[in-house]
Amino acid sequence: MASTDTKGEPFSIRFSAATDRAVAAEARRTKRSKSAVVEALAEEAMRTRLFPGLGFRGDDAARRPWVIGTGLDVWELCQLLEEAGSDEALLEDFDLTERHLHLARAYRGRYPEEIDEAIAENRRPVEEWRELYPFVRTV
Repeated sequence: MASTDTKGEPFSIRFSAATDRAVAAEARRTKRSKSAVVEALAEEAMRTRLFPGLGFRGDDAARRPWVIGTGLDVWELCQLLEEAGSDEALLEDFDLTERHLHLARAYRGRYPEEIDEAIAENRRPVEEWRELYPFVRTV
């Protein structure tokens, strides 16, 4: 989720002792530097401020945005939007609001590569999944 842009100018920051301990513990747990932990947390916080109504979930390396109140990740809702044909069909068939649809579209507009990559991953053919994970049984 972290940006691939070039790095900004370095600056110094001092946390309270409790925050420093929490960041250090997270760095140890995730086997990352304290700087990487703080950068990831800051990026996620900025995105939740830009898109009120979105949260993030998942493992450290695979954090993903979801639309709060729906149970759906943003990419899942965007895929549904593509496949439904109309907003009305989605609103009728699922427990969604227009705000949910707007949030998903707005996030995809800002981070299209992230969402498109997740949708493409989900659309892999079954044969490709079997090749990648031969030990998993598919129906």
